[in-house]
Order: sequence, then structure tokens, then C-alpha cells
Amino acid sequence: MGGNRAVVYVRPGEVEVRDTSYPELILRDGPGVNPLNVGRKCNHGVILKVVTTNICGSDQHMVRGRTTAPSGLVLGHEITGEVVETGSDVEFIKKGDLVSVPFNIACGRCPSCRRQDTHICEHVNPDRPGSAYGYVDMGGWVGGQSEYVMVPYADFQLLKFPDKDQAMDKILDLTMLSDIFPTGYHGAVSAGVKTGSAVYVAGAGPVGLAAAHSAQLLGASVVVVGDLIEERLAQARSFGCETINLREHDDLGEQLEEILGVPEVDCAIDAVGFEASGHGENAGEAPATVLNSVMDITRAGGRLGIPGLYVTGDPGSKDDDAKEGTLKIRFGLGFAKAHTFVTGQTPVMCYHRDLMKAILSGRAQIAKAVNATLISLDKAPEGYKRFDGGASKKFVIDPHRLVRS
Repeated sequence: MGGNRAVVYVRPGEVEVRDTSYPELILRDGPGVNPLNVGRKCNHGVILKVVTTNICGSDQHMVRGRTTAPSGLVLGHEITGEVVETGSDVEFIKKGDLVSVPFNIACGRCPSCRRQDTHICEHVNPDRPGSAYGYVDMGGWVGGQSEYVMVPYADFQLLKFPDKDQAMDKILDLTMLSDIFPTGYHGAVSAGVKTGSAVYVAGAGPVGLAAAHSAQLLGASVVVVGDLIEERLAQARSFGCETINLREHDDLGEQLEEILGVPEVDCAIDAVGFEASGHGENAGEAPATVLNSVMDITRAGGRLGIPGLYVTGDPGSKDDDAKEGTLKIRFGLGFAKAHTFVTGQTPVMCYHRDLMKAILSGRAQIAKAVNATLISLDKAPEGYKRFDGGASKKFVIDPHRLVRS
């Protein structure tokens, strides 16, 4: 059997491409693999030749040293690939199929999966509900920023593209179905975006841009995006969003009033998460800033969609409470305004088929919205550095140079 190459976390601020073992239909011991998962047989799985795999902001949290990720962890949970081997229990997915892989690993059998809560599957992570590829404390399923990867529960999870040639023509859009597009869309749905809504999106990284585009698809009358980086705000403006530079303005409500005529919105989306910064020219990290600010500017009775990542432990934080996942949130304000909060990982399978159809019809232009940028596997370390530096790009890795540019 051939070899494999993958993007591996080395230490804070450093990733590299290493030779790794070719995947098998069994979960072997390795960095980050839960000991209780070692030896787990996956005859229900497939081996994929990775066509595209994306760098995610969640990966960046690990690379910055803001989690307990071990050295040697293979990164990557946004995977699109071609099936090259199927397990003996796989019935409907066939060799040669081109498929999108939800970042949530889900068995399809447990009570959560039967409720379509595939983001909190009860069978794939021995420590707690929910699992993902290449992510710390998520059961140790090997990541997909690689040439080949094993995907379990293939019949249940995989989204097969109906026409391979059509899919390859739109692959930079379709690669977003594994995580970022459903995650942004979930944020907008959770926030209750509907026809005519005025929406605020905190963060103009790829998830924030995906949430903004999703809000437009759902009928928002205006989408306002706030961020600290002007390059990212320019990307939001490129597809019709209003923007606020929070480095230059520390009064969010005042800026919203200039745009909307009132200092509040119908609903808001937190696409930043636990590494949030304060507002203003000299502001530093302040992890509760976004949650408190969106409560402040969302109308009474409004909803807050929170796809931004929050963690149970942040060893790299300068705030002692935040190191244990505790934030100083003005919950009383949210209570007084009768806000609804929706948190947690996105149940990708609730959305990915409909979003695929929106892409194939031309209705959704997600690659354009997030500025999808193709790179080779060897350029992944450089992509991580550029992304960490604030580049307004969604880096898409093409391990086998299969994508027509």
C-alpha cells in the first residue's frame, strides 16, 4: 500500500508537512487518539483520496497554542474527496464517488443522530458527545489535511455529488460544504434571520463571511459586519455588506445608528469565538467582548447565533478565568432582553444537501464570498501563517493538484 503526506501540528506557531502512514479501516494509536478508541474497527468506513481540504479558524486556535493539542496531531476537518476503497459493511457509497465529508463524525445510530443532532453523536468520542477529524479532544480521528484519509460511517455521513464533472467545475464552492458554509448558515438560521431582517455579524473571517452571505440568502434587508482588519471588511463589502471597523470605533451601537438609523439590529451572529479582542485602537484580547456587545445591540426578544468556537479550556489565555473556559458575560442583560442564545458545533448534515443544491444552481456564491484561494499541500504552512496574519482568504489545499484553476 502507498504512503501518505499530511499537515501536522508541531508546536505553537509551527506546522509542517510530514510523511505519515496510509490510512486503514481501523483507528490506530497516535497523537491525540483517545486510548478508548484505539483499535476501533471501521468496516463501515471508506478511504478517500483527498481532492480539497481547507484551513479553518478552528485549526488556527490549535496552532496558536490555545488548546491542549499534542505535537504530531494531523490537522484538518474540512474534507472533500474521491472514494478509493470501501469497507465490507458499506452498501451505498461506491469506489469513484466524489463526496463531501461533514466535519462532525456521527454514527447514525445513537439517540442524538436519530434526532439529527449529529454534532453531538454519543458513540464516536469516549469523553463526551461530539467528534471531529484532526481536532484536540475530539476522539482522535485522524485529520484530513493530507493526501488520503479514512472516513467512518460512510453510508450515513457522506454527501455524494450527483455529477463529478459538474462538481469539479464548482469544487471551490462545494469544498465549503464540509464545515464553513453550513456553519455560517447555521449561525444565521440560529439567529432567526428572515426576510427583512437587519443582521449584525461579529467577525469577517471565513465563518463570518459565510454567515453574512447566508443571511443574504435567507432574505436579510441589511447585513452589517464588524471586524478589526480592514482587508477582511473590504471582502465583506465586495458582496454587498455594510461594515464597521472596530479598531477605529469602540462604540458599536453608535456606528449601527449611522448605518441603520437605530442603534440595534434584529439579530446577531458571533463568528469570532473565544480569542475575541476588545474594540478601539489600543484594545487587547478580551474574550467576552463579542458576546457582551451582541447582547447590547440586539433588540429585545432577538436571537443570537453563536457559531464562533468557545472551549472548555484555553491554556494560552492571559485571563485566569478564561483558561478554564469561564468568561465574564453580562448574562443578566441577555435575560432582561429575553434573548435566545444558540451555541454548539453545527450539525452539518441538517444543511449540506440543500446548500449543495444552492451552489449547483448558481444561487450561492460561497467561494467568492470567502475569497477561496487554492494552494498546494506543501504550501500549507505558509497558508497558516498568512491566515494568522489576517489575510482575507479561505485557503483550500489541493494535495494531488486535481483542481483546474
